[in-house]
Order: sequence, then structure tokens, then C-alpha cells
Amino acid sequence: MSNSDSYPKSSSGPGGMRPPAAAPRVSAPSRPQQRPAVVGSGQRPAAPGQRPAVPGQRPEAAGQRPGQPGLVKPAPKAKVRRARLLISKVDPWSVLKMAFLLSVALGIVTVVAAIVLWTVLDLTGIFDQVDGLLGTLAGSESGGFELKKVASLGQVASFAVIIAVINVVLLTALSMLSAVLYNIAATLVGGIGVTLTDD
Repeated sequence: MSNSDSYPKSSSGPGGMRPPAAAPRVSAPSRPQQRPAVVGSGQRPAAPGQRPAVPGQRPEAAGQRPGQPGLVKPAPKAKVRRARLLISKVDPWSVLKMAFLLSVALGIVTVVAAIVLWTVLDLTGIFDQVDGLLGTLAGSESGGFELKKVASLGQVASFAVIIAVINVVLLTALSMLSAVLYNIAATLVGGIGVTLTDD
């Protein structure tokens, strides 16, 4: 017979089964406490995620990457570029249009200038003085001479319009002829050289 005192006594639950033993508790490793950075006079404490300031090192500017110099040197001044070009051909049609517009503008200026000049001469009394001078030179027997009747405002304006129309035709034709002659000469000598530079 076995002695009941030789076996260790244990509390069994219902059905004679032992309850599972409780697992031992494992404590998490303790993290060493970080000492606060020693802040010198006139220095701010380091922000989280920022390296502590090293004595004798300049603080980096805000928004500046580490490793970049503190001062940004200005970009060197670009050299003036020059390009030598040759005008080897001129479009006669574009020359014709430009010459026509410029000659029309010159014709309008001619007509306006003639009318203004006649008005100024009339207001200043130049016509009367010329009439008196011609009467004195020719003598009183020849009768009075009036310059206004010979060169009235309407006659002066009409004459200026005729000159303006002739100038438009002549300048346009001569400009187009000059462009054609330039193209012929440029095929022989290469054209006019032009040097372009940057500002």
C-alpha cells in the first residue's frame, strides 16, 4: 500500500484535473533616462528630432539643408553673346506693302503741311506784303496783283494732293525695284552683314 503522505498535496478541480499554473510575469527592459541637453547662455534647446548643437558650430538657418554653406554666392554675370548674320534675301511683297503704307502716310503729312503753311502765311499777312512789293517793283501802271487769287487755299490743297499721289506711286515702285535689285546683288556678294548682341 502507498502512503498518501508521500505525494504532494494539490488542489484539484472538478474531475481531478489540475488548474494550469500561472505564467511568470516578465518586466519590460527599462529605458535609460535621457539627460536634458545643457543649454548655454543665448542658445535655444534642441527641438525633438534635431541634433544637439555642438560648441563652436554655427546654427543652421531655417529651411537650410545640412551641409550647405551659410552664404549663397550670386550667379556670375553672363557674357555678352554676339551673332553675325547676313541679310541674304528680302521679300519684295513685304517691301511693297511697307513702302505703300509709308508713302501714304507721307502723302497725308504733305497735304496737311501745305494747308497749315498757307494758313500761317495768310494770318501773318505775308500775302499782302508780297502783293505790295510786287506792285512797287512793277509800277502802279500795271495794276494791283493779288497772290491769293493765284495761289488760293483750294488750289494749294489740290496741288498737294496731286504731289502726294505721285509720291505714293513712285516710292512704292522704287522700293519694290530696290528689293529685287538687292536680291540679285545678294546672290553675288552674300548680302549685308549684321552683328546682333544681347542687352
